[in-house]
Order: sequence, then structure tokens, then C-alpha cells
Amino acid sequence: MSQSHNRHHRTKATSGSRIKLVDAGLHANGHPQPEPNGHTPLYAPVLVLNASYEPINICAARRAVVLVLKGVAMTEEENGHFLHAQRLAMRLPSVIRLLEYRRIPHQTRALSRKNILLRDRNTCQYCGAVLASGELTLDHVVPRSRGGLSTWENLVACCHPCNHRKGNQLLIETDLKLLREPRAFNLHTSRHIMRMIGRSDTKWRKYLFY
Repeated sequence: MSQSHNRHHRTKATSGSRIKLVDAGLHANGHPQPEPNGHTPLYAPVLVLNASYEPINICAARRAVVLVLKGVAMTEEENGHFLHAQRLAMRLPSVIRLLEYRRIPHQTRALSRKNILLRDRNTCQYCGAVLASGELTLDHVVPRSRGGLSTWENLVACCHPCNHRKGNQLLIETDLKLLREPRAFNLHTSRHIMRMIGRSDTKWRKYLFY
């Protein structure tokens, strides 16, 4: 039996009690370890693989832990941090794999705030500031008051100062410029983002065909 398989069963065996995931309970070497952006590792990105080892998504470590505890996925790679909660101690995953194969339709993702921020990598598309999701809003490049629609091509991640600065103006009426042309979030975009994020985590590389 593989080491990762053993690890999966040990983790699942402790999940009979109700687990409350709290940031204060997360430690590495006995001390809380916030990330450089101020978030604890519970919000670090985790690569999600299909049962076939095909990369299909990215989720927060918090969500990945829930999937592992529910027996939906197993940990393939760990990120070095520990989660300590009531009746539970486990390493946080960096890569997880679904235990059952999921058919992923090759089509555009649903248009949502979460997917816009993921596509734009939590980066304001005007000033380039990288911020937490709660510190970003969505901006209509062509304002709705000027006929703009809520589409992939007209919505971008935007910090509040830039959003206020732009207001209901068209870009040509301001000195703001887009970092990149907004496009629909398709399979190619998703894989590209996985590779971009994976550059900071060497454990992702063998799954992203580097």
C-alpha cells in the first residue's frame, strides 16, 4: 500500500467527529504561519487532479481539507504546514486527487465573481495590485450606464481606488489602461493559470507537464 494511500486512510479515520477548521488552530513548528499576503495557509492554492491525474481545478487548502475528510479526494502532495483541530492533526495538502473520475466538459466556465478573480489572478487590471478577494471588486470596462454588459469580455478584477477613479467613464475618457484584454475563462485559460500559480510550488510541476 502506498504512503499516500496510508496517509489518506489515517486522515479519514479521524474525521468521525465534527471538525471545525479555524485559522487559529493552524501551526507549523508550533507557531501560526501567515502567508506573505497576510492569509494563513488555509487559503493557499491547492491543485486538484482528476482520478486520472489530469489537472482540472484549483481550490483553497481549506476546501481541499474538506474534500479529503469527506473521502472525496486524497492528498498527493503536502505543503509543509500542519492543521490542528479537535481530534485531528494533519498536514495541509498542496495537490489532491479525486478518488472517482469526473467528466469535465470542455466548455467555458460559469461567469461569476470567483471565476473572474481567478482568471485575473486577484490582480487589479488597471494598477496591477495583487489583493485578497475581499479587497477587490468587479468593474465593467464599459459601464452599465453606458450600455456595457456583464460578460467575460467586459468584466475585470479591480481594486476599490481604481474603481472609484474610473467611475462611469469609458477608458478613453480616463488615463487608465487594462493590463490585458479580458477573455472568457476556457480550458486553455484554466491550464495557463494553473501553470502560472504552479511556478511557486515545485510539487505541482510534474502534474502540469513542465
